[in-house]
Amino acid sequence: MTTLSTYLSITNNMSRWLATTQQSPAVSVATKYFEDNIGKVTSANEFVSNPRLFDYAMTAFGLGDMTYAQGLMKQVLAQGVNKSNALANTLPNPAYHAFAAAFDFADDGSSTTASPSLVTDVVNRYYENSLQTTEGQQDPGVQLALYFQQNAPSVTSMYGILGDQNLLMVVQTALGISPLTSEEPIDTQAQALSREINLSDFQNPTKLQAFIERFAANYDSNNGTSASTVATLFNLPTAAANGGGISSTLLLQAQNTNFSILL
Repeated sequence: MTTLSTYLSITNNMSRWLATTQQSPAVSVATKYFEDNIGKVTSANEFVSNPRLFDYAMTAFGLGDMTYAQGLMKQVLAQGVNKSNALANTLPNPAYHAFAAAFDFADDGSSTTASPSLVTDVVNRYYENSLQTTEGQQDPGVQLALYFQQNAPSVTSMYGILGDQNLLMVVQTALGISPLTSEEPIDTQAQALSREINLSDFQNPTKLQAFIERFAANYDSNNGTSASTVATLFNLPTAAANGGGISSTLLLQAQNTNFSILL
């Protein structure tokens, strides 16, 4: 299976894939602890000082590799998101803003963690992140595609793309931009991306899906598993001319074909 066909298989059956992820022993144990204990937390310092709760939340927001930076995260939470110069608003990765907005101790104080909607949001994010990580062990391209689908719609500036290596990798791959451009001044990179993409497109499910499919097809091609190989094998038409890739219906049909007839 290609990155493109696997991604389409997951997105077309997302509820089933997430249900399977929830049943994982490690995921279910971590989630139960979070649900049972997050409501007891009354301050940012208390939150960050509990590794099981803090690590769970950071992982849910795609910041799992930053759990060691407790000092930084205490500042992020202490300053909140309402002031333009708040740390969460100045860091390039939009995940920091999302994290601080969810755990808004700066404005909501001790009642921050009492919100049932907060718990639901964090848990759902954690399930999605766990699915991405699991699939990434088999195909990093699938993990990137799922990550982009989850996070790209909330990006509000090109600097948000540039500040998130996962989002940037998807954009560069989809558009055929060399990673070497990352060595250029960040303002130059932002201007170049502005000529290539419209961020509002990522808030349109149809356009977002088309962009991710374009990424996945290019990722397959760059890594030796071209979507065109699948199309050739099954004599399927492609939409390469408009950047859309193979249709999801045809790919799923190909995926489910009994290969024994080809032997």
